[in-house]
Amino acid sequence: MRQLTALDAQFLNVETATTAAHVAGLAILDPADGAVNRDALARLLLARLHLSPALSLRLAEVPLGLDHPYWAADPDFDIDNHLFELTLPAPGDDWQLAEAVAEIHARRLDRAHPLWEMHLIGGLTDGKVAVYTKVHHAAIDGVSGAETLATLLDLAPGGLHDGPAATRGVSTAVPAPRQDVPGLVEMLAGAAVRTATHPVRAVQSVVRAAEDLDAIPLAAGLPGARLIAKAARLVAGDRHDRPELPSLTVPRTPFNGPISARRRLSFGSLSLKDVKKVAKANGMSVNDVVMTLCTSALRSWLRERDALPEEPLIVAVPVAVRTAGAKDLVGNQISAMVAPMPTNVADPRERLRAVGAAMNTAKRRFALAPATWLSELCSVLPAPLTSLATPALFRLAGTAFPPINLIVSNVPGPQFPLYLCGGRVLSYYPLSVLTDMSGGLNITCFSYDGMLDFGLVACPERMDDVWGLLGHLRTALDELLDERVGDEFRDGVRIDLVAG
Repeated sequence: MRQLTALDAQFLNVETATTAAHVAGLAILDPADGAVNRDALARLLLARLHLSPALSLRLAEVPLGLDHPYWAADPDFDIDNHLFELTLPAPGDDWQLAEAVAEIHARRLDRAHPLWEMHLIGGLTDGKVAVYTKVHHAAIDGVSGAETLATLLDLAPGGLHDGPAATRGVSTAVPAPRQDVPGLVEMLAGAAVRTATHPVRAVQSVVRAAEDLDAIPLAAGLPGARLIAKAARLVAGDRHDRPELPSLTVPRTPFNGPISARRRLSFGSLSLKDVKKVAKANGMSVNDVVMTLCTSALRSWLRERDALPEEPLIVAVPVAVRTAGAKDLVGNQISAMVAPMPTNVADPRERLRAVGAAMNTAKRRFALAPATWLSELCSVLPAPLTSLATPALFRLAGTAFPPINLIVSNVPGPQFPLYLCGGRVLSYYPLSVLTDMSGGLNITCFSYDGMLDFGLVACPERMDDVWGLLGHLRTALDELLDERVGDEFRDGVRIDLVAG
């Protein structure tokens, strides 16, 4: 058996009547003459379930919430609890699909079963089909989510007999070890030990988090934050001269504040070749260009509403820290970089350079010492207090002092076609989490087969036009492709950014 970490459990704690903490993907497929159907999906899932631990384990709660839950095998696993089917009414366009998926995305997963669902959606234009899959963030991060997806996909349209793409170079997965349900006495004994030793571990977490005090949202604005962080690093024996981060003061925007239970989403694709062209012309990474597109799109959207702050927006960018030895583990191996988005820079050329400079500083800082503050902060309070306090703290932060404006994630994917039940995957749009603290907008993109597939999730009470923002992303790329925007920007540092 394996117990959830404090970070994993935090994704459970954050769930409320208005927050669902799962990550998802919407795949658009060629129907392969009807081969992509519910029966075929059921056979595929049952045949490959053992390749992905996240799909075969359920939560085993500790009585009274005295400790973090455990992952345990589900003795009553039933595919009907996870696989569903619906058909859109005519004409089945993108807007109808987005509305239907938004309703599913807003619903929380049933914790009595393994924390995932798959929905086969028919009735799309041109005879296409869609498959929407969601998995709880307590079980996967961006890297393990991509691996879970790969276990269901093939490199050729032949189906089951060709073997999953996960075993053919896309990623690796191993059969899930048996996860027996821990007994009541064992759970309570473990909870007692961890409760008794928690003060020591909490102090250690606070000390380690202090080393990154100048990079933690909200805390970075406290008087003396940089001096405290530097002193903590010296005490820990870290004498690296880390790059000094710019101000992380969060401006107010229409999409920041408490969210409702409703969701709206939009999705679309941009040419990865065009994005790489801009990156090469300016000596930047693809990730930096993606951040520039998002910065420009947000600037345009806010200007339309006369709501553009004078200060840059503050973005959190999830970063993978999963090691090779942790590939078979259920849960999260992530951290986050926090950086300004120069939405206050009017000139496209200067904005491109400003994004490159901001991301370069953040990545240099992370490369010298990968931040652990996200996990450390989740470990400060004991499990019972964390589960009770988290919803209230998130709501308070969203109302009074948001730590960030939004989250932007870029998940690298395969640059060749993949197949599901014989149907070619044409696009794959990632969809992520909204919380009161992170605001009513999340932007995630996935690179696949020559395209950048964007999935935008918003709370309609905080953002009135999520399709308009998608249009601004396309306009931003056209703007960067203009030959007038091509000054060189050098000295970039590359790291993989992933979805949270």
